Amino acid sequence: MPELTILMPCLNEAKTVGGCVSEAIAFLANHRIDGEVVVADNGSTDDSVALACAAGARVVHVSDKGYGAALLAGIHAARGRIVIMADSDGSYDFSRLFPFVDRLRAGAALVMGNRFRGGIEVGAMPLLHRYLGNPVLSFIGRHFFRLRIGDFHCGLRGFHRQTMQDLGLVTPGMEFASEMIAKAALAGLRIEEVPTVLRPDGRGRPSHLRTWRDGWRHLRFLLLFCPRWLFLYPGIVLFGLGMTGFIALQQGSLQLLAMGLDIHSLLYMAGSTLIGAQLIQIAVMTKWIGVLAGIVPKPKWLARIEGFASVELGLFIGATLLVAGFGWSTLLLKDWGTTGFGALDPRVVMRSAIPAVTLMALGMQAAAASLFAGAIRMSFNSVRRVG
Repeated sequence: MPELTILMPCLNEAKTVGGCVSEAIAFLANHRIDGEVVVADNGSTDDSVALACAAGARVVHVSDKGYGAALLAGIHAARGRIVIMADSDGSYDFSRLFPFVDRLRAGAALVMGNRFRGGIEVGAMPLLHRYLGNPVLSFIGRHFFRLRIGDFHCGLRGFHRQTMQDLGLVTPGMEFASEMIAKAALAGLRIEEVPTVLRPDGRGRPSHLRTWRDGWRHLRFLLLFCPRWLFLYPGIVLFGLGMTGFIALQQGSLQLLAMGLDIHSLLYMAGSTLIGAQLIQIAVMTKWIGVLAGIVPKPKWLARIEGFASVELGLFIGATLLVAGFGWSTLLLKDWGTTGFGALDPRVVMRSAIPAVTLMALGMQAAAASLFAGAIRMSFNSVRRVG
């Protein structure tokens, strides 16, 4: 079994793929590394396949379309213990891969190239990508997954083949690059970074990358894969704001700067509380589904609450809130019957009615979420038994 596979995705790269393969083979020979070069061809209609074979590569034909699909097939077909992947358009220097090999031999699970530290040659990266797209997405990725990676989307990276296969990568498109880092980070793998130079590609035609479409796909993946930023933190803020407003406005109107807050503001506090609670529930459910599906490892907080969390507990909490809200409403009806409807100040009435309705809605949310969680667990258990 060879130590290293140099993997190149390819789609109509006839102008550059032969040179890239030759450069990679020369690197293996110069550093006396037992390795191979694999080109994962994604349906080229030019001479890419013939040129790659002539230069000494083993070509893997991939029928499923997409950058991620090509790389997934290439990783599966690789024979090397470690894999270094890079585009076959001439933008990366295959003669300078030894820092990646060195870090992987030293125990790193994933080694990323950093084009901003290594250098971006003139014309190698569009200004929009260099100063907006990559920095913004890298910043989001670092904070979402608590990493010190400066270039989240560098196409040159190395990893241990079996480790990467164990992560269960699935995305077929450009967001594959983000999925690899996100899952490696969530699995607690050792991720390192080395400077690398980005050269202008030699394809002589527009890139396969589509700025806004693929940028959005990367951002969407990061958001969906990190529910604490998408759901949990906004939910906590909204829930906290709503509850604070409830407490402050129970005693009467409130003057905040130049605004007067009263009964109408209380209604908005109710909305904030309900939406916040719902977002928190969605965050917990999203994380739990990811754990059940084996997509993400089980976090410590989930392991702690699994021992006592149950459908019955959720139904009990929901019923308690529902009864509290209903009881509050009953007291309000009693006041109506005693004093007469017209004798009550509408503001006083709404100051009780809004919290009462909010409690009942929260109770229904809690009960429904508990039943939904039970249905999810049953579904996953059934799938495991069948499997």
